[in-house]
Amino acid sequence: MMKYFAQLAGLAIVLACSTTTTSQNLPSVYEYFANGTELRGLVAQNRVFTLNGREIRIISGAMHYFRVHPAQWRDRLRKLRAMGANAVETYVPWNLHEFRKGEFDFGNGTNDLSEFLDVRTYIQTAQEEDLLVLIRPGPYICTEWDFGGLPSWLQRDPNMKVRENNQPYLDRVKIYLDNFLPQVADLQFTRGGPIIAIQIENEYGAFSPRSSEYLQFVRDLYNQHGFNESLHFTSDNSFGGSGMEGSLPGVLQTANFQNSPTNLFNQLRQVQPDMPTMAMEFWAGWFNHWGDAKQGGTTPEFMASVLEEILGPWNGSVNFYMFHGGTNYGFMAGGNTRGDPPYIDADVTSYDYDAPLSEAGDYTRKYDLAAELIDMYENPKLRKPQRPAESNKAAYPTLGLQRYLTYSDVIERIPSSSKFQLERPVSMENLPMNGDSGQSFGYIIYRKNVFIAPNDDSSFRGSWPRDVGFLLVDGELVQDGSDLWINSIKEFPLTVTQAGNHTVDLLVEPLTRVNYGTAGDFIQQKGIAPIHQSKIEINGEEVTNVEVIAAEFSNAWVKQLSGFSAVGNDTTIRAPVLLQSSFDISGEPADTWLDMSRWSKGIVFVNGFNIGRYWNVGPQQNLYVAAPLLKTGENIITIFEQVQPHTEIVFSDTPNLGEPPSSA
Repeated sequence: MMKYFAQLAGLAIVLACSTTTTSQNLPSVYEYFANGTELRGLVAQNRVFTLNGREIRIISGAMHYFRVHPAQWRDRLRKLRAMGANAVETYVPWNLHEFRKGEFDFGNGTNDLSEFLDVRTYIQTAQEEDLLVLIRPGPYICTEWDFGGLPSWLQRDPNMKVRENNQPYLDRVKIYLDNFLPQVADLQFTRGGPIIAIQIENEYGAFSPRSSEYLQFVRDLYNQHGFNESLHFTSDNSFGGSGMEGSLPGVLQTANFQNSPTNLFNQLRQVQPDMPTMAMEFWAGWFNHWGDAKQGGTTPEFMASVLEEILGPWNGSVNFYMFHGGTNYGFMAGGNTRGDPPYIDADVTSYDYDAPLSEAGDYTRKYDLAAELIDMYENPKLRKPQRPAESNKAAYPTLGLQRYLTYSDVIERIPSSSKFQLERPVSMENLPMNGDSGQSFGYIIYRKNVFIAPNDDSSFRGSWPRDVGFLLVDGELVQDGSDLWINSIKEFPLTVTQAGNHTVDLLVEPLTRVNYGTAGDFIQQKGIAPIHQSKIEINGEEVTNVEVIAAEFSNAWVKQLSGFSAVGNDTTIRAPVLLQSSFDISGEPADTWLDMSRWSKGIVFVNGFNIGRYWNVGPQQNLYVAAPLLKTGENIITIFEQVQPHTEIVFSDTPNLGEPPSSA
């Protein structure tokens, strides 16, 4: 590997000088591959790929349109092409495109992330930037995304078994794909568009129980919508047994890994000896859970050594996962199960992934090394754009806290259509709201009015709230915020100073629905969910006749909030609390970060847009605010702090995702 780094050192200087001159005399990707009137699609055979009859090594980068502000799509795609890639890969999140059952959103809806969902425009923009496209519609996509991209409302059906040959599930998959695939079918390469390949399901070899009938059902739907014109593929991170556990006969299998490509490529050769080798997910970095000691990822040199092994000895194709990670906006970050308390590891808001292009779209050492290796192995040489400039950054002036709504104020402003009087507590997903879709995100409150007298030994016992429980009496937190109640059984004394009826609230925050695992891991109802043995008891008796309040914290709801109280010098602010401050920007807004290191736990809205969660357990300490979320003139920061607010809102012009990774 060292000889290649020596060659790269010299190449770096040459490339920097030559990219904008000699490269302009070369053909573009489409000029080279899309010549002729009868376009032939991507073919995998004889250990090589061909596109329109010409051999191609696929150099792709993963970039998910739903994690990047649409105003930044073109910039990031151009940076991908400038690195030397000829394709972009994206997942498709079912749970955003069908946020409510039967209502489809492809950028024309009113949901929190509707603006991000014009997948057709994203794919067309990729073609305009001289990139081919690989799409992965799932239905399951993993990708550190809530419920692996599956809609939470699937769990309302007690007969539902996701990712299996289960009729209720297949019925919903068909409706989803019947609506999504026509959006992009005419954008296939054979019809003059950029799409060259489409994935069936995702890492299905790691799931159990598996069903080849289910995979075939998905494949048949692709064909029915004309996607027999694009190459079908699957991707897995192991190929034990017969090697076909996650795939189908006649479907290209690809590998997912961070290191040791030879091991998996040898396994693939045994299964499909005449097929080209491809890393569909070359994990160029890694993600983080809240509470990790440092940022996940790998060193640039390690990444480059694995990339060279793919491109050199194996003559392989590659998709950088991720090339540009972006952000898990809103409540959308995923997570993993674990075998010990708190039984869940939730992912952080940033999806920087230690990728070649940072969360803010900045170049990294990994980008430089990847560009140099790609250039070394590129054949034929094709025209690339000049690297776009990085964005402007700013640390805006520190803000004091200007106005607030108490917890009780917040509850009063939740619409009556989100408040229910029920015989027994139910999970978020099973609430009778949102057109038979339940509550997908936000918080849920279980309220009971109880007679309590001083020193009467009244107590509250909560079992297995999913995931974080906050007990309040008359709007005041009972528990110590330094010891969060997560996925466990806890008992609290109900202490009051006056006898009478008192309001007892259990506020539950779902951390995530995990995105990876086997069948049992995909039973994930949130709040007080009887299916998970969750329950509430007061004075030893299970609570019935309870009021349930769905605090969805949608962007639209936050934007219309009014009636805030001013923060004065003598104001005492107690969490949970909604805080708000405004500031002005003169001129063009710049990228910035909100430093949340001295806050405790909560969510942040910028001009009414939920930029994600913060949590002082780290490793992420600040939240990325993309310039398109800001505007010239007045801007409003709204923070829902659940435990203990800080006294200031501080901006930074640099990210802080924790201690950088030091090894593979």
